Amino acid sequence: MNRKFTRREFGMMAGAGVAASTLAAPAIGQAKPKLVVVGGGPGGATVARYVAKDSKGAIDVTLIEANARHTTCFFSNLYIGGLRSFDSITHGYDKLKSDYGINVVQAFAIGVDAARRTVTVAGGETFSYDKLVVAPGIDFEYDAYEGYSKEVAETFPHAWQAGPQSQILRRQLEAMEDGGVFLIAPPPNPFRCPPGPYERISLVAQYLKQNKPRSKIIAVDAKDKFSKQALFQEGWARHYEGMIEWLPLNITGGVKKVDVRGKTLHTGGESFKGDVINIIPPQRAGAIALAAGLANESGWCPIDPFTMASTRVPHAYVIGDSSIAAQMPKSGFSANSQAKACAMAIRAALTGSRAFEPRYSNTCWSLIANGDGVKVGASYQATKEKIASTDTFISKTGEDAATRTATAEEAEGWYAGIVADIFG
Repeated sequence: MNRKFTRREFGMMAGAGVAASTLAAPAIGQAKPKLVVVGGGPGGATVARYVAKDSKGAIDVTLIEANARHTTCFFSNLYIGGLRSFDSITHGYDKLKSDYGINVVQAFAIGVDAARRTVTVAGGETFSYDKLVVAPGIDFEYDAYEGYSKEVAETFPHAWQAGPQSQILRRQLEAMEDGGVFLIAPPPNPFRCPPGPYERISLVAQYLKQNKPRSKIIAVDAKDKFSKQALFQEGWARHYEGMIEWLPLNITGGVKKVDVRGKTLHTGGESFKGDVINIIPPQRAGAIALAAGLANESGWCPIDPFTMASTRVPHAYVIGDSSIAAQMPKSGFSANSQAKACAMAIRAALTGSRAFEPRYSNTCWSLIANGDGVKVGASYQATKEKIASTDTFISKTGEDAATRTATAEEAEGWYAGIVADIFG
């Protein structure tokens, strides 16, 4: 399986996981059932839009999101590397309000009362629900490294929640002197967007090659292997010979201590000094998922593979990065795909509409250089035990330039299609 997606094809594919269904409208005088969605990223915004759109007004939908606009993590490396503007990866919720009647509340959700079926936001306001979707993305293990903290992340940005952090990293990169060292510490598994740190290395290398060619990149990894490794390393040798040094866990032992004043990362036996330091820390489910009791001891949220319903909290669903979706990676495409299956299950539960067996899919595109794109992906099916991969595909080493250019263009078409599918 090795499909190419244009924007039009993605739009046609967007509803593939959600078959049409007949809705049972509420009886006259009966209050509409209520869906509350926490988190307005690829998972949360998609499920809110699909429930509102396909229920045809039969379900009251509220979307609670702390930010007025959402900056996508996917394609944020292109902004950091100078290939896109910040505005081009930042999107608002106006169409969800105007075109689909969704009540968009800009607030930070701080608690869930499962017994009363309410969500509380900062400031004390509560929202009642019949069904709840929690899609908060990721949070970070800031105590994983000695000397590291949320405050230190303002100096050594992770840029793994796109937005202001991405802008900090971009400014630091622009200010770095030619001949400087860009030091990056990719995280241990599991984490959001497995190929992401290595795409970032690639696009930072492209920026440095063009603007600060005497500079170097050192990657102190928390793993011994990574997604699309052969493809990235082939591309680094071709485009950035001598610029990138990737150090696996078995060489350094991984980051142990962060020295902010000395701009140094200390490992088991070595120290690495950088002019710009990008620490991507270990991750867990978003804070509201933990506060609501949706996560288990792993820090992630177990779900029913067929509906994305929580196995720990009744009437709640978890989609996107916070969920334990087995073989599906934590990605924007995955979250969008899971949201459609979840929307179908919620409509069935609240309106009596028919639900069909869900179909999941994911593709992760990465740029190694401008016009040099690679991808990996799969189709998935729900089983009693997990969401399991069926057909898989990955780009091959040694592909010709035309194939790689077509893959890069395909990624651009997908981006345009998916943001329209998420935000309307």
